[in-house]
Amino acid sequence: MAAARADLPRGSLPFALIVAVSIALLFLFAPARRAKGLAVGELSLAAPLPDKVPPGVVLRIGDPVNSWIFQHLGWDKTLPFRIQWAEITGGPGVTEAFHAGALDVGYGVNVPPIHATWSGIPVRIIAYRQFSDPTRALYTIGLAPGSNIRTIQDLKGKRIAFSPSQIQAQVVLQTLKAAGIDRKDVHLIELPSSIGGDVYTNSLASNEVDAAPLGLGLVAHHYITKYGDDGARLLPHPPFRDDGAVLYVPETVLNDPGKAAALRVYVRYWGRALAWANAHPEELARGYYVGVRGLPIADARLQVAALGPGAIPNQWNSAVAGEQNAIDTLAPATGRPRFDAATLFDRRFEKTASDGFKDKQTCSHCGARR
Repeated sequence: MAAARADLPRGSLPFALIVAVSIALLFLFAPARRAKGLAVGELSLAAPLPDKVPPGVVLRIGDPVNSWIFQHLGWDKTLPFRIQWAEITGGPGVTEAFHAGALDVGYGVNVPPIHATWSGIPVRIIAYRQFSDPTRALYTIGLAPGSNIRTIQDLKGKRIAFSPSQIQAQVVLQTLKAAGIDRKDVHLIELPSSIGGDVYTNSLASNEVDAAPLGLGLVAHHYITKYGDDGARLLPHPPFRDDGAVLYVPETVLNDPGKAAALRVYVRYWGRALAWANAHPEELARGYYVGVRGLPIADARLQVAALGPGAIPNQWNSAVAGEQNAIDTLAPATGRPRFDAATLFDRRFEKTASDGFKDKQTCSHCGARR
C-alpha cells in the first residue's frame, strides 16, 4: 500500500509549498482529456480483453515494492512483454506522470484516480486490494506538541494538514463528519504529504499545523519516537475504512490492444505478488526495505506489518461503494463535480487479480514457477 515514505530526505515547508503550487498550476492549465472517437486499430473499452500479447509491448509501471518482488522471483524474465519500472509513488506524482505521458500504470490508495479524473485525465481502476482485517486502519491523526487536542471533538478551530488529491483529505473530512464538526470550523492547510519527505511530521513538530493524518507504520512511529517527549501524540480516527489501494491506468493505455493484453497478464501477477508478500513478510522486509531502502531491520519489519497482510476481493461492489463515498466526501469540500464511481472501474479485470491471489505454485495463465 502506498504510504508516506519515511526514508526520503526531509524537505522544508517552503519548498513543499513551491512544489505544491507548481503541481496545482500544472493541473489548472492541463488540457482536458475528453473521450474521442477511436483511431484505426484502437481497442474499445467495451471490447473483450485480447488474449495474446504481441511482440515488443512495454509497460511503464510505478510500483517500487512490486518491482523488487517481480525481480526477486524472476517473474520479469518470463513475461511476454517488458516492464520499465519507475520510482513514482503518491497521487500527485502519478497524476503528473500520466499527464506527461510518462507512465502506463500507477499504484496508490483510492483517492488519486478520482483526482486524476477531476484533473482531466480519464483513468480506470484495474485492480483493488485492502487489508485482510476490515477493522484495521492505514492512517491515524498526528497531534502537534502543545495542541491541547485530546479527543476528535477538540479538532474544532484547529489547523489541520490537508491534501485534496490524496487519501489524507478523505481521512480528515470523514473524521470531522464523525465528530460533527463543519469543515468551516477548522483551518485546512493545503499541503501534499508526498513531497519533501517528512512534510507532515515536520509541520506538526514545528507547530505550523495542530493535526495531520499520518500513515501508521514508520511515519507515525518515528514521529512519536522523536517528539513524544515534547508532547506529540497520536489519535485514532473514527471507525471507517481508509485502506483501499488500486492499480489504475489512463484510458488511452487500455485503448492499445497490446498493452491491454499485457495488463491482463500483469494484473494476475500483481495478485500473486500480494499473496507472496503475505506469506513472506520477513523476506520482504530484509530484501526490499533493508536491501533496497536501507532501513534498519526493526523499521523494515514495522513497515511490512503496517501495510499488510492484504486481501483482494473477487467482486468490486464494495470497492465501488467506497470510491463513491470518497467522491461524495471530497467533491463539495474541493469544489469538484460529483460523478458516478462505477465509471472508474474496468470490470473486465474484476476477477483477474483475485484469481492470481488464489494461485498456488504455478500460474496456468502466466507460466512462471516459484
